[in-house]
Amino acid sequence: MAVTREDVLARLSKVTGPDGRTDVVSLGIVSDIFIAGGKVMFSLTVPAERARDLEMMRAAAEKVVRSIPGVEKATVMLTAERRAGSAPAQPVPRPAPGGNGNGHSHAGHSHAGHSHAGHSHAPAGQPPAQTRGVTPQKPAVPGVRHIVAVASGKGGVGKSTTAVNIAVGLKALGLSVGILDADIYGPSLPRLLGLSGRPEIISGRTMKPMEGHGLKVMSMGFLVEEETPMIWRGPMVMSALSQMLREVAWGDLDVLVVDMPPGTGDAQLTMAQQVPLAGAVIVSTPQDLALLDARKGLNMFRKVEVPVLGIVENMSYFLCPDCGGRHDIFGHGGARKEAERLGVPFLGEVPLHMSIRENSDAGTPVAIAEPGGVHAGIYAGIAAEIVKALEGREAGARRAPRIVID
Repeated sequence: MAVTREDVLARLSKVTGPDGRTDVVSLGIVSDIFIAGGKVMFSLTVPAERARDLEMMRAAAEKVVRSIPGVEKATVMLTAERRAGSAPAQPVPRPAPGGNGNGHSHAGHSHAGHSHAGHSHAPAGQPPAQTRGVTPQKPAVPGVRHIVAVASGKGGVGKSTTAVNIAVGLKALGLSVGILDADIYGPSLPRLLGLSGRPEIISGRTMKPMEGHGLKVMSMGFLVEEETPMIWRGPMVMSALSQMLREVAWGDLDVLVVDMPPGTGDAQLTMAQQVPLAGAVIVSTPQDLALLDARKGLNMFRKVEVPVLGIVENMSYFLCPDCGGRHDIFGHGGARKEAERLGVPFLGEVPLHMSIRENSDAGTPVAIAEPGGVHAGIYAGIAAEIVKALEGREAGARRAPRIVID
């Protein structure tokens, strides 16, 4: 029998909260609960100054949830309220047998889907690799040749629609393609691709991706109801993203497109720092305000040494279906000028058109619904530019000399 949210809450109601009297459910400190097959994840919000003292409470919550029939693994983290001007709340390290006495041990610090292979531990007396000018190796995703992020500095610019149609364009070029919806709070791929249902769990821990229009797809939207708000703090979002990336049987893919959440917050930074991105595509509309935010997104990728493959200008212009006239509703050419100013490729401009919106709402990307149409041709051209950029970087990497430091 499948594990439900109600099953988890019933068990958690037996765990006493930080006040020593009331259970954690009644106190309202349990975050939204993520259930995937036999895996359960949630966090408990506690006062920052008491976080380390409440490790026993966290362990008790994990134990009672793990005892539910059908639960194979429970991941519980403590998060603290963030005070104004303070650093973002972080998960509290778990003490474990064999630790070093300071409450932190790698044996007890195993977050779901997280690998320490991508972390560089400096010898005593030396600064970490990031400050020595050495980029730590990011663990690859088995079978995936290139991972490409499609990002924007702000919401509402049509990034997800663009990401889906770029993925279809890559598929039309004969590539094997997957797409990951990294927007935990506002997943849109199930609606855009007309998919529903839940991923099949295989091998106990690994999910089988959904498939639609020739693409392999994973999204938080498959794991929760469409109208359920994800009331999660940063550590839970990071853990879920890592699982959807690394605990999914993607198989052999030429390109995995990642539909990034808008902005430059925790989720975007974690994906950029921990995932071996081959490059990023920035989506913007032509007006100055959108370009200002797009510039922030572009600079974020540059700071974490992820190559920017280019900029796409979405909603670039409007062709009136009645009079045939062209109207630059949001201005025109701003993204192209910005690309030239920043020295990155301009990948193409996509018009504002009813058929793109209608087909997206219907769950069939316009590049699928109208494969011979002008819009499919535009997305195919953008996809071809992305492939050219990826091949160019790959060829450059092969030509570059290897420097070995003993």
